[in-house]
Amino acid sequence: MTHIVLFHSVLGLRPAEREIAAAFEADGHTVILPDLYGGRPVDSYDEGFRLNEEIGQEAIEVRARAALAEAPEDAVLAGISVGAFLIGRFWGGRPRLPGALLLAGPAPWRQPRRAGLPVSAHIARPDPFDEEQVFTDWAGEAGDIALDLHRYDGVGHYFLDRSLPDYDAAAAARCLERCRAFLRRF
Repeated sequence: MTHIVLFHSVLGLRPAEREIAAAFEADGHTVILPDLYGGRPVDSYDEGFRLNEEIGQEAIEVRARAALAEAPEDAVLAGISVGAFLIGRFWGGRPRLPGALLLAGPAPWRQPRRAGLPVSAHIARPDPFDEEQVFTDWAGEAGDIALDLHRYDGVGHYFLDRSLPDYDAAAAARCLERCRAFLRRF
């Protein structure tokens, strides 16, 4: 089985991330679940964006890099929403990265890119934080990345978190099964 580094959403490290990690661990994977906010989870996106700004991108990246330093070079990177976006800062510098798992948001395509890198993305349609064209353009710019983009119609942004109005049980179950199948490849 593989190691996974799972970066939380803009809401901070909450029970939803622990549930996702537990599902992966039940399959035999080892999950590193860094707390990029230092124990300060919030309950709304507005609070999350304010806290994210207060902590600052530099401090968040320092904490993320510390978590990556604990992981083997061949760990899968996974992230939720802004955690997915954060992966874009790191995947170019991890030549042994076997794949990436993006939940509730994309990660920027940066150079260098590794041809054939498996990326599994799971995003609501429509997503309240980005226009649909963002995802069309993002998928079109994947180039030689092996992107497997899954869209979930009519659900909320972070549809995996049962404590949010976004939650959709059927979509969450389908998404987790697809994620687990993706991780079985490594």
